[in-house]
Amino acid sequence: MSSSRRLALLLALSFAAVPAALAESSTSSSNPAVADPEAAQDQTQAAQTQGQISVQARIRARRAQRRAAAIHENYDHRYEAYAGMGYLRFTPGSKLVRAHEYAWSVGMTRYFDERLGVNVEGRGYYGTAYVGINEQTQSQITNPAISEYTALAGPTYRFYLQPKYSVSGRVMGGFIHGKFSGDLGSNYSGKSTKFGLWPDGNTYAASASIPVEYDVTPRVSVRVAPEYFLTGFGSTQQNSLGFTIGLAVRFGKQ
Repeated sequence: MSSSRRLALLLALSFAAVPAALAESSTSSSNPAVADPEAAQDQTQAAQTQGQISVQARIRARRAQRRAAAIHENYDHRYEAYAGMGYLRFTPGSKLVRAHEYAWSVGMTRYFDERLGVNVEGRGYYGTAYVGINEQTQSQITNPAISEYTALAGPTYRFYLQPKYSVSGRVMGGFIHGKFSGDLGSNYSGKSTKFGLWPDGNTYAASASIPVEYDVTPRVSVRVAPEYFLTGFGSTQQNSLGFTIGLAVRFGKQ
């Protein structure tokens, strides 16, 4: 009889302990952060880092869109006309020192897109050539005025574009007319070679330059173009260095 009572008491205690154990197990499984706080902190930091990366990506994308829009606004024009002045160190004769020449230049470029275009240009160069005392002619003219006039055409390509400036490469070829006897007087008209100058006449000309443009407005820019200039007077080759500078105006949207 006492054994039956002890068995009943054990069964009652067991049934009372089961709900408490189940409740503790449920609490532990529903709150894992309490069991592992470092893991919860790592997850929070990872979420914050991902959010920062996403914000920075959106900022970079908006900047790239604004830059592309500004470049398109400035350079999406069909035509560009320009005018300015120039300078050239030119050899006026095979045995003469180089002369300082100053120039005017006008031109126009037809662009087919934001980068590629075809350029046509005209120039006039003016300077004086030091010929010294000429024993052959006994002339008192030592620094006659000389001039050349060119017509050139060729491709141009903007290889670096920014919202406020651009850098291009340009190559042109054509002809040049030289007038070297115009200041020698009527007795020596057409006889410039007697003074060591090149003969009057036409010959080929070529130019390679790197125009750099700074945009004052989306349509108006200041242009500077360092240049190598090649001519063929006297059946020889003259290698000259110089530059042009001026204003350019763009018009006619693509």
